[in-house]
Amino acid sequence: MEITASHFIGSFVKVSQCPPPDKPEYAFVGRSNVGKSSLINMLTGRKSLAKVSITPGKTQTINHFIINNNWYLVDLPGYGYAKVSKTQRRDWEKFIQNYLVKRPNLQCVFLLIDSRIPPQTLDLEFANWLGERQIPFVIVFTKIDDKKYKPQNIEVFKKAMLQTWEALPDMLRTSAEKRLGKEELLDYIAKINKQFKAADIQPLELLPDEE
Repeated sequence: MEITASHFIGSFVKVSQCPPPDKPEYAFVGRSNVGKSSLINMLTGRKSLAKVSITPGKTQTINHFIINNNWYLVDLPGYGYAKVSKTQRRDWEKFIQNYLVKRPNLQCVFLLIDSRIPPQTLDLEFANWLGERQIPFVIVFTKIDDKKYKPQNIEVFKKAMLQTWEALPDMLRTSAEKRLGKEELLDYIAKINKQFKAADIQPLELLPDEE
């Protein structure tokens, strides 16, 4: 698949504010500073579609982009940033999780993992959380071009997951700098798009305290 058009729609803090769920949607999430914005910009061919910041934890909203006018790409806040208050972290986690559970047209979550470091408890817990709720997701290892990249970290991550998983989810390796993994990731989305039927989407009713 080739991306020929990509536009920012808006930033939201409630699921009820998001665009109508009439198109397939894909969310990108990961720990703060995992390279999420850089990967999104690489995929879309836009240098600043998603804002890249040297300050971890800057993304604090659900950011929607319309791609080729037929699917949504969603940039979610990074989790696990230590230099914010516990209350703020809990608030972020609550609305991220509510979005992931309640967004009816969400087709897949791309869980970004930094390939330069050993498996982190937060990443494994997040993967388990998605699995427990039967939310489809793909593990996307980032920064495989970096001089600190260690292939063994990926193997250790797999072994850590197999302690609680019978079978591993699909996994991709990417580099925003070298544009590695772009074709594989976009082809993955394209295959799901072909199966999407808007008529099958049933909007979920949100309770006031869940919005």
